[in-house]
Amino acid sequence: MDVLVIGAGIVGASCAYALMRAGVRATVVDRGGVASGTTGAGEGNILVSDKEPGPELELALRSGELWRELDEECGGFEWEPKGGLVVAETPEVLDALTAFAENQRRHRGPAGVVASVVPATSLRDFEPHLADGLAGGVHYPQDAQVQPMLAAARLLKASGARLVRTAVERFLVAGDRVAGVRTGQGDLHADAVVNAAGTWAGSFPQAPLPIRPRKGFILVTQPFAVPPVRHKVYTAAYVTNVASDAEGLETSGVIESTRAGTVLIGASRQRVGYDTAIDYTVLAQLARQAVALFPVLADRQVMRAYAGLRPYSPDHLPVIGPDHRLRNLFHACGHEGAGIGLAPATAEMITAQITGGSPRVDPAPFAPGRFA
Repeated sequence: MDVLVIGAGIVGASCAYALMRAGVRATVVDRGGVASGTTGAGEGNILVSDKEPGPELELALRSGELWRELDEECGGFEWEPKGGLVVAETPEVLDALTAFAENQRRHRGPAGVVASVVPATSLRDFEPHLADGLAGGVHYPQDAQVQPMLAAARLLKASGARLVRTAVERFLVAGDRVAGVRTGQGDLHADAVVNAAGTWAGSFPQAPLPIRPRKGFILVTQPFAVPPVRHKVYTAAYVTNVASDAEGLETSGVIESTRAGTVLIGASRQRVGYDTAIDYTVLAQLARQAVALFPVLADRQVMRAYAGLRPYSPDHLPVIGPDHRLRNLFHACGHEGAGIGLAPATAEMITAQITGGSPRVDPAPFAPGRFA
């Protein structure tokens, strides 16, 4: 069987790797090359801490297992099981965080989410440089991080897939099925096509989807000799913003160190189309929030800042599975900022659907036909 994968980001690369493991030949098509879109502008987060009980949490838990396996099989993409720490500024917010974590734990019992409440007096045991005055937090040891561009490149290389650098113009349709794609370099034929085109995944007129870009900024500091942040640390507002439908600007403090010693600062969300221009007022707001959480950052220079576009789905669930209009077409898109973390389980589900296997996670909530 031959499968065409549109998109060489982390989702497309993961699909190519999973297909290879199932004995399927894959060709990956991307106009910009490996990790040239959303993946190249991400932080590499692999989170369960921000997932409400339900389908996406199930996908995240399975993906966490698969990331550990991939690190053993491929490695070299800076896998860091650092854990996450969600902090609360007030006792009322801490109560809400505690209730959220308890709902996550009850969702699947001991085999699911691991989370523990951290009182204010113990926060410095987790993060010595945290600011004073916080009410407490919740620790999630299952949260992790990878270097997203390295991960996409390693998985794509390990898959043995051929990479074609060209734009996909449209699907080749024969009757009620997709037989390939038309590109700037001619037609490519296949037994199945996987649409992992990120923010552009909804733009194919023969099978449109309500996927839209959502803009976000990241600041990168100059390196520290000893990274000052041990976990991924963020405020409760981040969970609220992830679930928000607002078009306007929303920001929350999100801070973590990298293996190179730099500190990544986020997070912002804003629906402004495909505009990736730098907005210095947003950068200043993110910097203020970061310093409020970690005063040690106050004297550190920002080395660079960049914007990325995340593929936003209106019900906040990724779109995974066979198209409801055209046979042989499968979608793997709409993950917004969770694409890095959810990529392996997404690829596992798509591969099972293409090859006739049984997905480990129930695919029904992610079906593209829910938007029909």
